[in-house]
Amino acid sequence: MAIVSIISDFGTKDHYVAVLKACLLRRNEAVNIIDITHEILPFDIVQGAFILKNAWNQFPKGTVHIAAINLFFAERNEFIAFERDGHYFVGPNNGIFTLIFDDLYASEIVQVPYDPEENYPLQNALANAACKLVSDPDLDMVGTSLLTLEKKISVAPVVNESQIRATVVHIDDYGNVIVNVQKEFFEKVMRDRAFGIYFKPNDPIREISIEYSDVPVGDVLCFFNSASYLEIAINKGSAASLLGLKKDEAIQIDFYD
Repeated sequence: MAIVSIISDFGTKDHYVAVLKACLLRRNEAVNIIDITHEILPFDIVQGAFILKNAWNQFPKGTVHIAAINLFFAERNEFIAFERDGHYFVGPNNGIFTLIFDDLYASEIVQVPYDPEENYPLQNALANAACKLVSDPDLDMVGTSLLTLEKKISVAPVVNESQIRATVVHIDDYGNVIVNVQKEFFEKVMRDRAFGIYFKPNDPIREISIEYSDVPVGDVLCFFNSASYLEIAINKGSAASLLGLKKDEAIQIDFYD
């Protein structure tokens, strides 16, 4: 089965998503198109990278993932394609993929042809590369060698012997607050010590729950979600609005001997 996933900042009010899908279907009517989301904030490659990073490896190998976010990122747009662990990625050379894969290099990437004079040139460039990869996963048939890869660096937690200074990296539609601390990293620093998770002028959270229902409705909890990220939540409520937390805010975790 030919699968193409799409993540974009196109929104759903306009025709941009439909045009991209039409460009895909015009080249391959049998392709199975899966929408990851089209509600990425305009131009926000950090948010887009976070969502795609936590979704792509749940698809079958052979899937082609289109990242259509911040497409108008330069005077002369470049689009790229590459393979990672049996999956294929197509999108702009604007740094989004280096936020997902910090070991990505230009030598493993091809530059996808792009004709700015074409009708809907962005959608056609992405669709053409994706459908070529669906038919024949040979990157050399999709484009030419890339000279320079645009790189971005993810915000990482700052750690010392007794503290992790972390950041809110995402807030989902339920108002759950996702922090850039993963379970393995947290446990490595914690070393079975007591801890307090501090944010805003609130009482610290001193234990890790397993699921939302571990606390009464309306109470605050922390747990590691299915993607292994630390999540601050309220059972049946919005942690972001009720606790006043926003993206990029600081979260402090102190450890006690």
